[in-house]
This record gives sequence, C-alpha cells and structure tokens, in this order.
Amino acid sequence: MAAGEELTLSSHIQHHLVNAKMCSVDGSIAFNKACDQAGFWTWHIDTLAYSIILGVLFLWIFRSAAKKATTGVPGKLQCFIEMIVGFVADNVKDTYHGKSKLIAPLALTIFVWVFLMNLMDLIPVDFLPALAGLVGEQAMGVEPGNVYMKFVPTTDINLAAGLALGVFILMIGYSIRIKGVLGFIKELTLHPFNTKNVPLQIALIPFNFLLETIALFAKPFSLALRLFGNLYAGEMIFILIGAVGLAQLPLHFPWAVFHILVITLQAFVFMMLTIVYLSMASSDNH
Repeated sequence: MAAGEELTLSSHIQHHLVNAKMCSVDGSIAFNKACDQAGFWTWHIDTLAYSIILGVLFLWIFRSAAKKATTGVPGKLQCFIEMIVGFVADNVKDTYHGKSKLIAPLALTIFVWVFLMNLMDLIPVDFLPALAGLVGEQAMGVEPGNVYMKFVPTTDINLAAGLALGVFILMIGYSIRIKGVLGFIKELTLHPFNTKNVPLQIALIPFNFLLETIALFAKPFSLALRLFGNLYAGEMIFILIGAVGLAQLPLHFPWAVFHILVITLQAFVFMMLTIVYLSMASSDNH
C-alpha cells in the first residue's frame, strides 16, 4: 500500500496477500513491486525464510529430544515426541505395504513440518507485518506501507506446489525402482483397460495412456491445491477479522480454536495421501 493511499478493506486485504519478493532486474537486485514484471525467477523471501526457520526448528526439537531420551521415566518432551512418532509409525505400517526405510521418516517430516507452517496462521495477521514494517522503516528507510510479508508458508501456492512436486518425483522414482522402466511404461499403457486380445490391447494403448497420465498428474495437483486452498481460506478469515483493528483479538480467539483442527487435519491429510500415493507406486500389480 503506497504512502498516502486511503486505507480501505480491499487495500487491507490486498496488502496482506502480497508476498515479499526479490528478483533480478537489469542485473541488479530488486524487491516487491519492481519484481512484478521479472518473470519466473522471483523469490518469495518470506515464504522461504519462514519455511526454512520452521524446518530447522523441527530438526532442533526432535534432535534435542533424541539426545536426552532415556529408557527410564521420560520427560514431557520425550513423551510428546514419542506420541507423534508412534502415531506416524502406526499410520505408515497400516497404509504402506512395501518395504522402504524412507517412508516413515518422510511421513514424520511432512506431518510435523506442514503442521508448523500451518500453525503460523494462528498468529494475529497484523503482528509480524507491522514488526517487519517497523524494522524496514528504521533499518532501510522504507515506508511501513511498502513492506510486504506473508508469514504462513502454506498459503503460498509456490510452496504447496513445491512439496507436491517432491512427492511426485518420489512416486515416479519408486515406480521405476520397483517395476523397472518397462513395468512403469506398461502400467501407463496397459491399464485400466486390459485384454488378452493383442490387436485390441494395442488399440486401447492411447486411451490407457491418456487416462493413466491424467490420474498420475492429478495426484500432485490435488495435494498442492488442497493444502493451499484450505489454508488460504483460513488466512482470508483472519485478515477480515484483523481489519477491525485492536478489537480483533476477541474475534480472533474462537476462529483460532476452530482453525487448530483445520491446520492439524491438513497436515495429516497431506501426510496420509503421500503415504498412499507412494504405496500405490510401490505395488507391483501390472
């Protein structure tokens, strides 16, 4: 929001929905509005910073709990971590039917990391952006209204798509590893319509390939859009609540309590679908 611009509900919402951007323009580093025409290589530095910080926090907490783990009476942190690990391990055991040492750690990482990123949505929407505006004004001479920040990484479609793309690459890798390149090609071309009549089966290959390719690419799309859509909708509610100013806190609390269920459920769903998709990719059923 530019200096002197009248504050309206629309401008308030728009300001909170803009990421802090960094790009290269004519060989020099540019920020925010200067990046609007920069093209693909524009970095959302707020999304990157918060996701990395929360990832490091996750690793630090779990490493600390592992170093202090005891076979005697466990502390509160160890009990809490063991509950999470046991919960994830049980879901992996019930859902993933292959053999891989990667799946359980991957599922644990996805669940906790996505949950922590979702949890940022419970912070009042004006708190961190106002703090960033103050820092920008004092340190760089930037007017607070020209400082942008989205501190919930999962409300950025780029991060949600990046997570889904990682899962998609693992799906392809596991399919080729278990079935081989030829088996993977057969899965795409000989399903779902299969027959022992060779000429008819050859004629069905284009239809099978089209259907299986759509089904394959629909998985990462659904992963990304489900996570992004639910968190983005929740963020919009918080932004609308925040538009009332300091009076937002009484309204913020009941929605935040309900939203705890949403952020936990979305982390769980992302984890479970990842396990299911990798289990399907690992099954040699062609």
